[in-house]
Amino acid sequence: MSEAALPSSEDDEAAEAEAPATAAPVARPPVPTFKFSTFILTFLFVMGLYMLFDNTARITIAGYIGLALVPVIGFGGQYLLLTMFLAAVIEMLITALAYNWATDWVKAARVAKWNAAFRKVQSAALKSGKKDRVEALKVHQQTLTKLSSEVSMAQLKGMAVTWFLVIAIYTWVGLFIQHYYATTPNGTGAIVILGGAQANLYLGVGGIAFLPLWFLLFSLYTIPASIALRRVLKHFWLRRYAAEHPPNRPDAGAVGGGA
Repeated sequence: MSEAALPSSEDDEAAEAEAPATAAPVARPPVPTFKFSTFILTFLFVMGLYMLFDNTARITIAGYIGLALVPVIGFGGQYLLLTMFLAAVIEMLITALAYNWATDWVKAARVAKWNAAFRKVQSAALKSGKKDRVEALKVHQQTLTKLSSEVSMAQLKGMAVTWFLVIAIYTWVGLFIQHYYATTPNGTGAIVILGGAQANLYLGVGGIAFLPLWFLLFSLYTIPASIALRRVLKHFWLRRYAAEHPPNRPDAGAVGGGA
């Protein structure tokens, strides 16, 4: 065989240069980016869970929170009900704002409206008894399930802040009452005037020892007001979106006021 038939080194280099050009690129999964907000939310959720089972950690963190709250709303223990009310306002505002930050109200309204419309169509398909119509709706049902899961997962981010703060604030209120009222000289305990009558905040509600009156009272301060504030924030953002996206514009979307 002659030397002309043998591949030269230049031919080898050319072949090597052409090989990568013809090879299909290898798809690499995207590298997850670090998000500081996600780290903080995860940390708060884990800390809240840890505080729920560790009494020492719960009291320690509540004590740190008290360093900021006592000078502002403590009043030297003179106005217990006012202190509890202001602590409830602080908790309500922070948790409602965190929930509002984590929730895409426009997307939540759209998904709620789409789900309501889909249930009507699905109910009509089931009543018709036509299997092909029911099967055709399964693809749409999977899409709506995915969207609903995304909305729920986004709301869980706000719950991470709520979870941590509720445990910490409730613990601080209990410690505050114990510090100023449980060791009074006459041993009367945390006596306040409710509805024109005296009430001991340490007495159990309905004979339930582990459910003191102060816990129920503080819950009545926080839970209804927090729900109301969330609805106000939701209404505000939906009204703002509707003003910026009139119905005659193609990007207005399906945002219902009752969603």
